[in-house]
Amino acid sequence: MSAGPGDVVVEARNLQRTYEVRRGMFRAPAQLRAVGDISFRIERGRTLAVVGESGCGKSTLARMVALIEKPTAGQLMLVGHDAVDPPSERRRELRQAVQLVFQNPYGSLNPRKKISTVLEDPLAINTALGKTERAAKAREMLARVGLRPEHANRYPHMFSGGQRQRIAIARALMLSPRLLVADEPVSALDVSIQAQVLNLLADLQAELGLAYLFISHDLGVVRHIAHDVLVMYLGHAVEQGPKACIFARPLHPYTQALLASTPGLSSQRIVLKGELPSPLNPPSGCVFNTRCPHVQPRCREERPLLRALDERLVACHYAEKFLDGAPLVRADVPVLAAASAANP
Repeated sequence: MSAGPGDVVVEARNLQRTYEVRRGMFRAPAQLRAVGDISFRIERGRTLAVVGESGCGKSTLARMVALIEKPTAGQLMLVGHDAVDPPSERRRELRQAVQLVFQNPYGSLNPRKKISTVLEDPLAINTALGKTERAAKAREMLARVGLRPEHANRYPHMFSGGQRQRIAIARALMLSPRLLVADEPVSALDVSIQAQVLNLLADLQAELGLAYLFISHDLGVVRHIAHDVLVMYLGHAVEQGPKACIFARPLHPYTQALLASTPGLSSQRIVLKGELPSPLNPPSGCVFNTRCPHVQPRCREERPLLRALDERLVACHYAEKFLDGAPLVRADVPVLAAASAANP
């Protein structure tokens, strides 16, 4: 299952995920919409970063794209094939085409297994390769992520956090996927190690033509690795488009607040008041109207749809008022410092 240059690796159309939440014996279950009407596409060699506060639906979206959870509604195409209801003979092929890199490198590796076994297990389960071939491929993959082949005989507790995340990346690549879903892959690492792991991901993407769905709450990290950005709030996309456009001049008040809250990125200070509304009882109108510093009566009554404006999509009735403002992100602030490929 391959993709040529510029091919769309994954495409989502109006993805939704709703859960039923029980509220007692005598009350009907409540409907919690964790993800509502999200659409995007990721091409070969490109990274889409999904950002937003905890509880906004980022990880639920990641689980749907990774084929762990089935969408309640909408379409999901993976390498040109239906990934929501695929024919039985194609399910294994699709599951191999997308792999996950988890947030916690200390919990994602089995402490009782040697690294060689951790890396070889996906091949043993999904391919007909012999033991010698599996071992050779595992050592080759360790070298590709910046570790030594002899590390294959060690256990996870013998490695640092950055090294463990490299091993987790190597494991995700063993089946030659077309898409990596990375759910906060560097948030548990020190900042200096984050840069090394991000540079490794960028190098692998350039070498292998991988597509990334990158989940993060750290906009400094997103600025370093993403090509496109999807900003989520309460399960909905509020702004979506090229990273350069969104970072230079965000048009949704929530995106502005996120960037302003990232140290060093902005000279502005925006303080959001109030708490994130419950997804069990979302506000009417714009989902952000209870915390928006620019809220108008129309915002409380009419939900804005995503619309094209200034090279991106934005869900705000009054986004035009921000077009003439000065760029929010300081141009003199560099992205995360480049790091060598040396072992962390």
